[in-house]
Amino acid sequence: MVAFRKMHGLGNDFVVLDGRETPLAVTPDAARGIGDRHFGIGFDQLIVMEPPPAGAPGDVDVFMRILNPDGSEAEACGNATRCIASLVADQAGRDRVVVRTVAGDLPVERLAGGLWRADMGPARLGWRDVPLAEECDTLHVPLALGPVSDPAACSMGNPHATFFVPELDAIPVAEIGPKLERHPIFPERANIGFAQVLSPERIRLVMWERGAGMTLACGSGACATIVNAARRGLTGRRAAVELPGGTLTMEWRNDGHVLMTGPVATSFTGELDLARYGA
Repeated sequence: MVAFRKMHGLGNDFVVLDGRETPLAVTPDAARGIGDRHFGIGFDQLIVMEPPPAGAPGDVDVFMRILNPDGSEAEACGNATRCIASLVADQAGRDRVVVRTVAGDLPVERLAGGLWRADMGPARLGWRDVPLAEECDTLHVPLALGPVSDPAACSMGNPHATFFVPELDAIPVAEIGPKLERHPIFPERANIGFAQVLSPERIRLVMWERGAGMTLACGSGACATIVNAARRGLTGRRAAVELPGGTLTMEWRNDGHVLMTGPVATSFTGELDLARYGA
């Protein structure tokens, strides 16, 4: 049996496994089984904590492996980064830790009121960075489907496209999200954001996450949204991003790094039998 912790950031929920002392080989089939909300535990992402890889800088505290409910691996997850940082910081008795992901090293610090601020690294704005299948202006990607068109794209270590819409409630996210995620212009698929700018300081956002579908919150999606909104001149470089599960405070610094501030929570703990899921 393997201990697990069910955590969430604004309802974006994770099953967290600790493989730092005893390595855990979680197969795509096992991830799919554990992620089933009827026959497994259910999650938006499965997180496996691992030791920092050989050669990592001395300030890196943990490596975070991210698996989606469809078994695919994700490069970045902002809400999970805060959750994992809070666990490591509490265990180490510190207020600042560095979480390594496939997308890079992410410093996270504890703030007052149970909040955590993660430096999600620099937004990457080139068409090859996203990546896109063809050369184009990432501020105006030639893509339209139904009521949405003209998204802006960037990478936060994972690919994102943001559609700015006048009325979010009128968008059939569950219908068009999966089609946009797998559009040929995104060779690695993409996370799709639908954003309504309420004011220069407030954005309402619903995400269709690559490999996970609609979620209550998406940290990297909120990062991409503030970047793309500021690039379009729709907001400043700091704004509150309101997701179905709650609000994240976002800042796109002048050096290109994106800061994300929000809460973390543990829902429950338990044990699971990885062998039952084919691991």
